[in-house]
Amino acid sequence: MTDKEEVKGAGDNPEMVLSGKKSGKASLLDSGEDFEMLDDDIYDNPPPLEDAGGGKKTKTKVPAADQDTGTSAPLDEWMDILGNGQLKKKVLQAGNGPDSRPTKGQNVVIHLKTSLADGTLIEEQPELSFTLGDGDVIQALDLTVQLMEMREKALVQANAKYAYGSLGSLVPEVPPNAELALEVQLLDATEAPDLELLSPQERIALAGQKRERGNVYYQRADYAFAVNSYGIALQITESSSKVDISPEEEEELMDVKVKCLNNMAAAQLKLDHYEAALRSCVSVLAHQPDNIKALFRKGKVLALQGEYAEAIKILKRALKLEPSNKTIHAELSKLVKKHSEQKGAEQAMYKKMLGNPASGSSGMQKHQAKSSWVVSWKWLFGATAVAIGGVALSVVIAARN
Repeated sequence: MTDKEEVKGAGDNPEMVLSGKKSGKASLLDSGEDFEMLDDDIYDNPPPLEDAGGGKKTKTKVPAADQDTGTSAPLDEWMDILGNGQLKKKVLQAGNGPDSRPTKGQNVVIHLKTSLADGTLIEEQPELSFTLGDGDVIQALDLTVQLMEMREKALVQANAKYAYGSLGSLVPEVPPNAELALEVQLLDATEAPDLELLSPQERIALAGQKRERGNVYYQRADYAFAVNSYGIALQITESSSKVDISPEEEEELMDVKVKCLNNMAAAQLKLDHYEAALRSCVSVLAHQPDNIKALFRKGKVLALQGEYAEAIKILKRALKLEPSNKTIHAELSKLVKKHSEQKGAEQAMYKKMLGNPASGSSGMQKHQAKSSWVVSWKWLFGATAVAIGGVALSVVIAARN
């Protein structure tokens, strides 16, 4: 099994990736959590961007993000994008009209200045490019840029929930729970490339970028976002192609696909989506029957569903492939104990339902003995009565004679 890699940023703009924590190298299965860090490493429908990170729902007016007025936003007037006061946008410079707004799935380029709420400049990026709606950047950008017109310049105030959250970020350097002020100008928006026309190496690179973004979300415990990113990466690996591909490139694409499915299963487990996680594991094993991670996760899912016997069977298979793995040993021992307890509980329940056979047999024997004594006594009494009756009859006959 391979060692862990540090999760990288996505695409050509790693600065805006939600930074993950760095860690030392160790076997994934030997970590305290099952595959907590994902090196190699269906499809769920993730919640909308504004809801995926959690948080309470509030009954407010219809958010600006859901309104399509067909008119430009007025200058210097704050727009409450989600209706909760935590993400607001103000137009500083008018754009080219509502018809020039980008749509989800397009590749956009923006000029971005990121500052803390007190005005401290964190960084400036003259040409930050990303795919709108794919979760490639913080939610504040993904949600506000789709409301901007071409060449529009806007100021965005974002609560930490829609920026870098309670963990903050290493690159860029953002403290935990920090509200941000983002100055954004939309420079360009183009259609995303046709996956069928991408070269195999371009598809491999693009899928790898989306997978790495999913890894970052996973490390930040944003599991719904992680599932979303892995799902996009899988779509790229599975898309049909009109470009010739070599066997080596096919194998490389399959490797990316397996890694995405494995990581997808880990995120789905964290979300308690057991059936979805099981499907992801089955998909991996269809391509690689001896994949240790998929076997281990499949065993975990089956155990969580109460299928201890089948889970034990799967984990024994994994242990046979990697006998020295301590995590599999520990999990298998735990399941064997649980399975034994389950069987004991079932046996006790059956005894209670059917009654105690031993006590029933003893009671029957006592009843038979009692019945036998009663029958013997009645027979003796009857015989005595017949004898007395016979003597009396003899005396009467003798007296007459």
